[in-house]
Amino acid sequence: MDVPLSNDPELSGKYLGTISTDFIKVADSLKEASYQIRKAGFSYPIFAISKETIPIGRLLIDKYSQDVDWNYFASFLDEFVQRELVAKDREADFVKAYKDPDEFCCLFVVDKEFTRFVFIPYPED
Repeated sequence: MDVPLSNDPELSGKYLGTISTDFIKVADSLKEASYQIRKAGFSYPIFAISKETIPIGRLLIDKYSQDVDWNYFASFLDEFVQRELVAKDREADFVKAYKDPDEFCCLFVVDKEFTRFVFIPYPED
């Protein structure tokens, strides 16, 4: 599976609005989780988001328990390589494209006909 690794014009419209609205509500939790993942010795935190339950990472934020449209699952690059969501031979490309995790959140958006990595800047304090 070759998943695009960039902010793409396709994201605008249908996805950007709902993701951005949710992100404002969960950004602090995701930023803290990113810090904790890195502190635990794992690099390249990734938050898979989906409206359904998916078998990636650990459920961090459940859309039914918070006022959000997406479920958020905490993971990291090694799991994505193991699950072949990032091909082993593309791992270096992923690392090169990965943005500063103190400033950007790496989301892996999973929807019916759309799967893409997206980097969203954390709101300024």
